[in-house]
Amino acid sequence: MKKALVADDSATDRRIIADILVHEGFSVETAESGAQAMEKSRTVQPEIIILDILLPDIIGYEVCRRLRENSETSHIPVIMVTAAEDKDARIKSLDYGANDFLTKPVDATELKIRTRNLTRLKEYEEFLERHNEELDVEVRKRTAQLRNALVEVTAANQALKESEKTTKESYIDTIHKLTIIAEYKDRDTPFHIIRVGHLSSTLAVALGWPEDEVEAVFYASPMHDIGKVGIPIDILMKPDKLTKEEFALVKTHTTLGADILKDSNSDILKMAEKIARSHHERWDGGGYPTGRKGADIPVEAAIMNIVDQYDALRSRRPYKPPFSHDAAFRILTEGDGRTMPWHFNPALIEAFKACHKKFAEIYEAYTEVEMSVPQTEILPRA
Repeated sequence: MKKALVADDSATDRRIIADILVHEGFSVETAESGAQAMEKSRTVQPEIIILDILLPDIIGYEVCRRLRENSETSHIPVIMVTAAEDKDARIKSLDYGANDFLTKPVDATELKIRTRNLTRLKEYEEFLERHNEELDVEVRKRTAQLRNALVEVTAANQALKESEKTTKESYIDTIHKLTIIAEYKDRDTPFHIIRVGHLSSTLAVALGWPEDEVEAVFYASPMHDIGKVGIPIDILMKPDKLTKEEFALVKTHTTLGADILKDSNSDILKMAEKIARSHHERWDGGGYPTGRKGADIPVEAAIMNIVDQYDALRSRRPYKPPFSHDAAFRILTEGDGRTMPWHFNPALIEAFKACHKKFAEIYEAYTEVEMSVPQTEILPRA
């Protein structure tokens, strides 16, 4: 049951007001003085206080002020009551913290309406306070859950990164071993596979490729000649010009390499398969193994084509001396009758022109070095 406190020095007025409130469903406590009003306000904790201004010990204004300053009673609605028809008394009551004002004799209907409105407002405020407390608890709970979830996600991401790192290192290790195999069967170009990774990624950067694709071509391009493991070593090492039949056999290293690398889930090995199969195709359709031309040639393979030609021009072979960078640049961009610019993707020729000085730096950095090159030098970005 809702509780009310009626503080008035008149017993008759206390009884009249109490009777009205009882009919409204209140349990009523009374006080004869300001001191009693403040004490019962703390102990009874009523839903509403009806407070006479003219109390014998402490004037009602002061009682109201003290009620508002006390945290135990500050939330209780107060209706000030006086016999005075005075505007200043109304303003002063409100100024001291009263919620409403009534004059004597108290009108029953007016008291019921004002009491009902104030108690409903108090109930709503208490509901909001409870709701805010519950919401605060829920927010703290959810925050803790999110914090824990974030910790779990962070740990999972770290584990995933470690797993991806391990997987990637496995792929890199596979690539390294495959390139060692290709090197073993073609000892005239032991550092060719080192340089092509750097040269290919340099050209990819010049084309504006994203970092992950640049990295992929760096690791994939050294496997371009892996198919040479299926070519007899005496043909690969032959110092004289190859016969037509021997050259036809050498050309099969492209399809052999693609077959070795196919059906992998690795993006690097998928790219390596494209490069192995098509790095001898030419833009004008005059290459092998299938005579692809133009945009039908995978761009990764087209990159390897120009990189392979540059490196071959710069390298010593049994049938030719090494060319300088300037000579290789002129042959690729202007032609020499055997190698012509239209053999290559035009966009790659332009990219090569833009970064050719970097090509020269890479070639000089990875040539005429000791034969015992550590693995980190084979694939320095692993």
